[in-house]
Amino acid sequence: MDHLEPEVLPARHCCPSLGMQALEAGIMRFSVPPSISRSSAMVNEPRGNGSPNPRLEGSSSGMESPKDSSRCTSPGLDPERHERLREKMRRRMESGDKWFSLEFFPPRTAQGAVNLISRFDQMGAGGPLFIDVTWHPAGDPGSDKETSSMAIASAAVNYCGLETVLHLTCCRQSQEEITGHLHKAKQLGLKNILALRGDPVGDQWEEEEGCFRYATDLVKLIRSEFGDYFDICVAGYPKGHPDAESFEDDLKHLKGKVSAGADFIITQLFFEADTFFHFVKACSAIGITCPILPGIFPIQGYHSLRQLVKLSKLEVPQKIRDVIEPIKDNDAAICNYGIDQAVSLCQELLASGLVPGLHFYTLNRRMATTEVLKRLGMWAEDPRGHSSSPAFGELKDYYLFYLTSKAPREELLKMWGEELTSEESVFEVFVHYLSGEPNQSGCTVTCLPWNDEPLAAETSLMKEELLRVNRQGILTINSQPNINGKPSSDPVVGWGPSGGYVFQKAYLEFFTSRETVGALLQVLKKYEQRVNYHIVDVKGENITNAPELQPNAVTWGIFPGREIIQPTVVDPVSFMFWKDEAFALWVKQWGKLYDEESPSRMIIQYIHDNYFLVNLVDNEFPLDNCLWQVVEDTFELLNRPGARADRLRDPAP
Repeated sequence: MDHLEPEVLPARHCCPSLGMQALEAGIMRFSVPPSISRSSAMVNEPRGNGSPNPRLEGSSSGMESPKDSSRCTSPGLDPERHERLREKMRRRMESGDKWFSLEFFPPRTAQGAVNLISRFDQMGAGGPLFIDVTWHPAGDPGSDKETSSMAIASAAVNYCGLETVLHLTCCRQSQEEITGHLHKAKQLGLKNILALRGDPVGDQWEEEEGCFRYATDLVKLIRSEFGDYFDICVAGYPKGHPDAESFEDDLKHLKGKVSAGADFIITQLFFEADTFFHFVKACSAIGITCPILPGIFPIQGYHSLRQLVKLSKLEVPQKIRDVIEPIKDNDAAICNYGIDQAVSLCQELLASGLVPGLHFYTLNRRMATTEVLKRLGMWAEDPRGHSSSPAFGELKDYYLFYLTSKAPREELLKMWGEELTSEESVFEVFVHYLSGEPNQSGCTVTCLPWNDEPLAAETSLMKEELLRVNRQGILTINSQPNINGKPSSDPVVGWGPSGGYVFQKAYLEFFTSRETVGALLQVLKKYEQRVNYHIVDVKGENITNAPELQPNAVTWGIFPGREIIQPTVVDPVSFMFWKDEAFALWVKQWGKLYDEESPSRMIIQYIHDNYFLVNLVDNEFPLDNCLWQVVEDTFELLNRPGARADRLRDPAP
């Protein structure tokens, strides 16, 4: 498996059918139709990313000089490469100066892209030798969309001045498609590629006609088509790739990648230094001499750890489990332990003399990785400042991403309420957005924090239902109706090549109160075999009946002479990562419009702190959508005498 961070669709309300965006992008199987307001929980491929696993960064005990950092003194990259990445590595190895590097994955929304570019700026100040950006087959990674892997990597190079490695997978892509991505990367000034196979669609790998089978094939293609232009990194697996016949067999494949032209290796995460030492020794024994960077993952939470290790098919050492299990419900305690554990691991690795640098899997988070590096003495705060400083100009002046909603503050206040008096005031904003009718100020609500685009035509198929539930506190940010074999030419839900048929499961994603969640869970017991649900609050309390870590396909298409187009899926791992961004938008986009101590600000903060994010999938797509009945049954239960007091206590079933 190549990476753990599944691509998530940005959360927008019912945008056109889950295939229209694919048509616009021109790459059907990699795009996600807007019909579902791309939600954090939804992805186009079960675990499609493209890297060994989360990684970290690291430098050595010495502070890095500005000239060795990957940051430039001004936005943009000199068109002439003065020093290649592999040459920087060689020079640092010869001097004994350790380095660190950082891995990030593309976000789901335009606002998330802005946040990530800001994160580049913050963490780039510490002096990483390079960063890398993962490849998300589910997110149209080679497109010009602000959330694509290509666009994010380009921004890192050309706007943040960071040496950047772009992941690229060969799974489910023809040679022509891959070559096109490489030409585009070159045109954008990207000069480093992490070549990966990619994840299979199902549980087992199936060879596809016209597509590469191994990352070795991708390395060979890069060298044959582009010569020595790109520096190439490949993935290494300290305990062997889970699909390999044996550890020794996997080493032979790794040797093949290096022999084909790879310049350095980054490993999958691991928890004990001896695992890495054994791997390096085995690599040396078969003639692998290029730099090998250990992938470091600071443990940041119990659930994320379990999800990541299961996806990567790794085992957590018993001594770590013994520490974590008693504190599994205390995220702060686990994070503190994770930092201590990562520092200890890195110190042992650096002391061995076998490690030229450290590569950190950040999960797009700053605190844990930065703290580890500071304790190691490797965090060198760049004295030249950030690109957001006056010397660099405002990042928003580049107009590459929307920093906030496209509307100015005054217009947002008119749409979202100059003064909120209750939670019901917030409900009305959602209702006016869906209805298109002017609010009390005579203003039309054209956007929400989770959706900066017009509603999809598909929304009209369930407009009345959406209005009814939003009025009662089911605040929907993403939805789609069930579709059973509609022609791909259908003007409302159709997508893809002509002569095909499209399918969808009904999907609903929304925020709602703890009280409503309590009633909803009681109702869902009647639909246990039909409806999958994920329910999470801002603290990460997660309630689900879905098979653990199993993605659920919710959109797919069948077309003449083609295999089934890659379905959009609801993915539990993605949903847990998405919830951070989804909840943050309440405060960062909406709450900040008001004075800090104002009643309006307090109402938004209350919703952020106390509401739950929910997604529901009706698996019986040939039948009538049952999700509206689920919601109606919930309201009926809430309205029974005495029911509300009972539900307020605890949403757990």
